[in-house]
Amino acid sequence: MAEEVTFSKEELERYSRHLIIPQFNIEGQRKLKESRVLIVGSGGLGSPLLLYLAAAGVGTLGIVDFDVVDESNLQRQVLFGIDDVGTPKVEAAAKRIRALNPHITVKTYNTQLTSANALDIIKDYDVVADGTDNFPTRYLVNDACVLLDKVNVYASIYRFEGQVSVFNYLDEEGNRGPNYRDLFPTPPPPGLVPSCAEGGVIGVLPGIMGSLQANEVIKVISGVGDTLNGRLFLMDAATFETRTLKVYRDPKNPLNGENPTQTELIDYEQFCGIGTTERVEKAEVKEVSVSDLQRMRESGVPHQLIDVREPYEYAIVNIDGELAPLKSVGEFANRIDRNKKVIVHCRSGVRSAKAIKQLETDFGFENLYNLKGGILAWVDEVDASLPKY
Repeated sequence: MAEEVTFSKEELERYSRHLIIPQFNIEGQRKLKESRVLIVGSGGLGSPLLLYLAAAGVGTLGIVDFDVVDESNLQRQVLFGIDDVGTPKVEAAAKRIRALNPHITVKTYNTQLTSANALDIIKDYDVVADGTDNFPTRYLVNDACVLLDKVNVYASIYRFEGQVSVFNYLDEEGNRGPNYRDLFPTPPPPGLVPSCAEGGVIGVLPGIMGSLQANEVIKVISGVGDTLNGRLFLMDAATFETRTLKVYRDPKNPLNGENPTQTELIDYEQFCGIGTTERVEKAEVKEVSVSDLQRMRESGVPHQLIDVREPYEYAIVNIDGELAPLKSVGEFANRIDRNKKVIVHCRSGVRSAKAIKQLETDFGFENLYNLKGGILAWVDEVDASLPKY
């Protein structure tokens, strides 16, 4: 019980600015200390979440992440420093927040959250904060929280835009609030919404939205203030316009609607169409490896190289291909040589596969090859002096 939680002299001094808030006081701090919060993803959103929840005195923080710190993370993931590059994120995150507050407990899970382990990991926590950047994991976190009756504090970011909400919240009257599937019953078509890695994000935005998430977590735990239960907060950092939309429970929700049809976790990659569509598209086009392209260049084999990325991506790094962005690649068709091997590439190989399918279908090309792995593979395997993005 909250009454059994005690504080040392050091803790009372540390949290004094909380304790003198009339609505919050020592009772709110006790609730924080006895609470257990799981952060899924320690990146852009996870960084401010972990820093502020640790500083606030949440008793137990769990961190789930299977990634390692990369230099490209440092533009927005303020939990990490240059010395952490190459280190598992959960290790670097735990070290940082233990240094910030030695009075809390930190548990790490250096693994990908999956349908096989999500329920076992989440069941021991009171609140889950979703700091992920992909649809399969968002649906997985949501469904696990609903099945386990856990609150899910959600946020997402893209370029200059962010959103925050509180899902599956149980109010004082015993009413369960809407969840992610009430807002987004089905995922968008694969590739329609780029990830941050593909579309970018202004560095300060995850700091703003992650801090708002942390605020919601504290309100959920302490009972102080009105949470975003049943509401979706939207922000455009470029214009500083905000909106708050109402979210209602959907009677067709497969988890807890009028006629529930889903009682366990599913294959979320398949549900979101992630991977399947890309594998099919890639399987339907011919490929060459980056080492194949390197040998062709070194031996002078005639070929044409086409880059279907955007001009701003080309300006970051390029391997001397002719620029023909995917959205207008059809207009480039009359400049493609039909008498030599033509290699098409993008950042990772997905957009170039789509470009090849379009050109083969609309213009009858038979000499197009996808560069397997795209620019990323070229940097990894051929020329490490070039920047990865």
